[in-house]
Amino acid sequence: MDTDRPLVKIRGVRKSFGAARVLTDIDLEVRRGEVVVIIGPSGSGKSTLCRCINRLETADEGTVEIDGTALPEEGKELARLRAEVGMVFQSFNLFAHKTVRENVMLGPIRVRGLSRGDARDRADKLLTRVGVAEHGDKFPAQLSGGQQQRVAIARALAMEPAVLLFDEPTSALDPEMIHEVLDVMTGLAADGMTMIVVTHEMGFARKAADRVVFMSEGRIAESADPETFFASPRTARARDFLSRVLSH
Repeated sequence: MDTDRPLVKIRGVRKSFGAARVLTDIDLEVRRGEVVVIIGPSGSGKSTLCRCINRLETADEGTVEIDGTALPEEGKELARLRAEVGMVFQSFNLFAHKTVRENVMLGPIRVRGLSRGDARDRADKLLTRVGVAEHGDKFPAQLSGGQQQRVAIARALAMEPAVLLFDEPTSALDPEMIHEVLDVMTGLAADGMTMIVVTHEMGFARKAADRVVFMSEGRIAESADPETFFASPRTARARDFLSRVLSH
């Protein structure tokens, strides 16, 4: 394993939807064990960039590499590589007709080839890790939003991904549920999980990030460690953004 090689390497990525350019010349590297938090105003391209990393969106130009391998166009190779890139969405995306435990077991059985017994053991350990062990036999609709999102994190972890993507994981939650999800994410960061997190939660960015990436108008405007970024942002756009979000 080449520990010097970035785990995620993005070069020259561009993306448009019709006439609207959403991403322009994105270059970004994420090292193994690094937590990169992407922030910026709505419409700055954060979620689109996140979705390009596992090809839920296809970049018009540029390359995305995961651990030295370029993302394939489609087919089994893409599915195999996508298994290395876990994703936690804004809206949980759990299967309503399956129990919490079955939601977590499904990927390891279908994609990783685990036996049902091994998948169940893994699911129960992960449900314990995210604090919802007692809810394994329930269906998602019986859980709060915060509990569902923690199940979604367990489901992503069950694939043992190399990197976890979070696309605004707390934006659909009631305020009192946000912290229970952020606490799980902070724990993952402390355990050395490689994470790319799109979020509006500045407290999490300060506490858990190794690096903050600020996006504006489809470009990376600046990138720095949290202390530097929050104390002395270099660009007027970042200063304006922080003055708005930190004053509330």
